[in-house]
Amino acid sequence: MTAATVPLRERASISGRTRVLVILADPIGHVRTPQALNAHFAALGHDAVLIPVHVGAEDLAPMVEGLRRMRNLDGIIVTVPHKEAIARLCDRLTEGARLVGAVNAIRREPDGSLTGGQFDGEGFVAGLRAAGHALDGKRVLMAGAGGAAAGIGFALLRHGAASLTLHNRSAARAEGLAERLRAAFPDAAVAIGGPNPVGHDIVVNATSLGLKPGDALPVDAAGLAPPMLAAEVVMEPEVTPFLAEAARRGCATHGGRPMLTEQIAILARFVQGEGD
Repeated sequence: MTAATVPLRERASISGRTRVLVILADPIGHVRTPQALNAHFAALGHDAVLIPVHVGAEDLAPMVEGLRRMRNLDGIIVTVPHKEAIARLCDRLTEGARLVGAVNAIRREPDGSLTGGQFDGEGFVAGLRAAGHALDGKRVLMAGAGGAAAGIGFALLRHGAASLTLHNRSAARAEGLAERLRAAFPDAAVAIGGPNPVGHDIVVNATSLGLKPGDALPVDAAGLAPPMLAAEVVMEPEVTPFLAEAARRGCATHGGRPMLTEQIAILARFVQGEGD
């Protein structure tokens, strides 16, 4: 399953030997993973390419079934809105993906079976740390309870956040995630809360709000104030309305792209069978 390695100077074009990966999303135009992962492959001299595939929820299962049959497929990268649904289509999950209940990378094994992993949370935390933002003892408000949010929630508590408040339009969904987080981290303070960020050190938008023009803000902007850090998972636009409003109110900001940047090498190793 490991992609063939060729000297970069000899990599002129895609050939019949090129290993293929796909990224599944709906919509697809905003994704930045192909650029990042393909540059990573090129730098290493790996004869592999990641291509974007636009697939809706109703077509996800047949798409995955077809991808199983591609013998030159190394893996699948998964983004909004498929991370939870696709976990149920995998044959096995890593321990991290099982806990989170969502998948953002899948390795196709030689027998056509699919192993799902989840690396959003570790990428998000690594991005924060690379930018100089500490988590130890911090009080975090996170908007969202979907696949990416779940991965981030587990990682925030794993890496030292003192408390995590979940705000989500569906209270039942937020409570379901809170229960899983409390089970994994019984000493952590996990609560369900509203959109007001007052009393928190870090405010995370782990929803897709901001991806489309006219989206509502994920939290109540009136409560944003320094020295809060406003952190984002949306990568396009680079400065979302949430980040722009937080900056206007004097908060430090952290964009969505570092979450991807810090994951690229991990994703590449996982889909190419070099670790879980």
